[in-house]
Amino acid sequence: MVRYFGCLAAVFGFLSMSVGQAQAQTKFWVYVGTYSGKKSDGIYVAPFDAATGELGKATVAAKVTDPSFLAIHPTNKLLFCVCESNPKAGDEKIGVVSFQMDTKTGKLVQINGQPSIGAGPCHINCDRTGKFVLVANYGGGSTTVLPVAENGKLLPASDFVQHKGSSVNSSRQKEPHAHSVNLTADNRFAMVADLGIDKVLIYQFDAEKGKITASNPAALDMTPGDGPRHFAFHPTKPFAYVNNELTSSVTALKFDAKIGKLEKMGTLSTLPEPVKGNSTAEVAVHPSGKFVYVSNRGHNSIAIFHVDESSGELKAAGHQKAGIAVPRNFCIDPTGKWLFCANQAKDNVIVFANDPTTGGLKPTKMKIYMGTPVCIRFVPQS
Repeated sequence: MVRYFGCLAAVFGFLSMSVGQAQAQTKFWVYVGTYSGKKSDGIYVAPFDAATGELGKATVAAKVTDPSFLAIHPTNKLLFCVCESNPKAGDEKIGVVSFQMDTKTGKLVQINGQPSIGAGPCHINCDRTGKFVLVANYGGGSTTVLPVAENGKLLPASDFVQHKGSSVNSSRQKEPHAHSVNLTADNRFAMVADLGIDKVLIYQFDAEKGKITASNPAALDMTPGDGPRHFAFHPTKPFAYVNNELTSSVTALKFDAKIGKLEKMGTLSTLPEPVKGNSTAEVAVHPSGKFVYVSNRGHNSIAIFHVDESSGELKAAGHQKAGIAVPRNFCIDPTGKWLFCANQAKDNVIVFANDPTTGGLKPTKMKIYMGTPVCIRFVPQS
C-alpha cells in the first residue's frame, strides 16, 4: 500500500512538474483540425505567444480530408489525426494519418496512414510512451490501437475491440458509438466513453504489446440516456469528469488509480435553463485543477464549474456566450491563461482570457479563421 501511494504521488508530481515546465514556455503553434470542404483544406496552424496574447494568422499546415481530431506525440515531433470520413488513399481506406512536425515553421509533412478498422474514427490519443495511438470509432462503436514506429510511421493495428450493446435513446443509442479515448497518467488504463451504450469502458493497456483488455470493473455505467461523450482527468488529484452529450450535463467521478475504478459523485446540468436541441461537446479541466469547462451546442456557451479541492465535486459558476456559435472542441493553452474555442458554425477560433481566481472567461479580440474547425492542440515552438 505504501508503495502504491508512493507511485501515485510520483505520477502526480510528474504532472505538476510538467505543468510548471509548460508555464515556462510561452510561444506555441496552435494546430486546428477541421471538416474539410469548400472552406477548409485540412489542418491549420497559427503562431501564438501566451505571454503577450499575440496570435498570428492561420495557414494550412497540411492538406488532408476531414482531419477532425488531433493528437500530439510526447516528443512534440509528430502529430496524428483521424480522418472522420475514412477517405480513400489508392484502394485502401485510411482512417488515421501521421505527420512529421517542423516546430520552427509549424508545417506538417505526411508520413503515412493506416485504416482505423472501425467506421467513423472521431477521437485519438497517443500513449505516454509514444509507441501507440488509440482511436475511438464512433460509427463502428469500437476502439483501435495502432503502433508507431521510431520514424513516426503508423503500423497496422495491434488490437481492435468491438463494443456491444445499446441504450434508451432510440434515435442515438441503437448501437455502440465510441466517442473518446483517454489514458491514465501511469499509462495502465484507457477510458473509452461510449455514447451509444451509456458506459465509460475501462481497459487495461499493455504498453509493450499495444493490447487492451477489459479491466475489473470493465466499465462505469452512466445514467440511461446520458450519452457520455468526452472525458478528462484532474491534473493532480484522483478525480475525473465526463460530459454527457444527450442530457446536457457533466458528471464528477472518483478515480482509483490502483485498479482503474471509476465512481460517480454527482451530475450537474451544463445549462442555466432548459434549451431545446442543446448537446454538449467537450469537457476540460484547467491546468490548475480549480475549474472545469464544458461546451454547449444550442445554448452556444462554455459552462464554467468550480472544483472542490478536497472532494472533486463541482459547483456551477456561470457561462460565457460572447461570440460562441456551435462550440465543438475547445482547448486551454498550457500556461492556463487562455481558452481557445472552435466555432464550427462561424468558421473561426476565438480566444478568451482566463481569470485565475474565478475561472471566468473574458472575451478578447483574438481570432483565427478556417472552415468548420473541430479540434485545437498546442505545441511548443522551437
